[in-house]
Amino acid sequence: MTSLVSFERVFEVLDLEPMVKDKADAQELAAGPTSVEFDHVEFRYPSGPEVSLASLEMVAHPDSRTISESTLHDVTFAAQPGEMIALVGPSGAGKSTITTLVSRLYDATTGTVRISGVDVKDATQESLHRIVGVVTQDAHMYHDTIRANLMYAKTDATEEQIWQACASAQIADMIRELPDGLDTVVGDRGHRLSGGEKQRIAIARLLLKAPDVVVLDEATAHLDSENEAAVQAALAIALQGRTSIVVAHRLSTIRQANQILVLDEGRIVQRGTHDELLAQGGLYAELYGLQFNESNATD
Repeated sequence: MTSLVSFERVFEVLDLEPMVKDKADAQELAAGPTSVEFDHVEFRYPSGPEVSLASLEMVAHPDSRTISESTLHDVTFAAQPGEMIALVGPSGAGKSTITTLVSRLYDATTGTVRISGVDVKDATQESLHRIVGVVTQDAHMYHDTIRANLMYAKTDATEEQIWQACASAQIADMIRELPDGLDTVVGDRGHRLSGGEKQRIAIARLLLKAPDVVVLDEATAHLDSENEAAVQAALAIALQGRTSIVVAHRLSTIRQANQILVLDEGRIVQRGTHDELLAQGGLYAELYGLQFNESNATD
């Protein structure tokens, strides 16, 4: 009986209606120079009743039935083709939430997210995911070979294209030193690789995909200084000529951003270039000063 109940819940999950789906007349997004725009975007994560299984509703805690509070409030900005927009702010400010809306893991509660002038709700998810590439701080690796993990981004990639992407991602020399080279099995979640190696393979995968928009969500977090330097060098190549939305782990890495958005409690409280924001004072200057002092203390 227990097994039967478990299977019933598995099928409940499989039968759940997707919260994000294509419209019947959804259009294909064209490849090429791409802009990203947020137009008065508000967002709240779905509440329990909106995503719960029917079989669990009867035992849900009463407090879980309440509507969640908004995570983003009136967020408006635009990244023109080839520009870098950096997102900074304290933990929980809404930075990662913005990145999930770019790739449409969720839909904005109100307001509009546009890619090259097209509302992402009017575009096919396939074309959106083809245009947008994402690297997070915990790059996912399948329990397979390095080659298979790379070709997930481009199934028809040639050997030359794979090695070119690896070279650009500063990981080719390491792979060549392995006994099995590209056919080395990385282990479950890539546990046989260091954090820096996983990140550089993720960047090589991004380069193979060749998206028009790159989203980086603290891609160098939790790396030591040597690995971070190698990953930053790889990212510099990956971002060339591409529109990018970057959640910064260290503020020194986004000094060249075209625009820096400072978030606090889901709102943009400052915006400008690095020099402009330092001159303004406020939260950005405070965060930068804290990191600068911490860096000096460890030298």
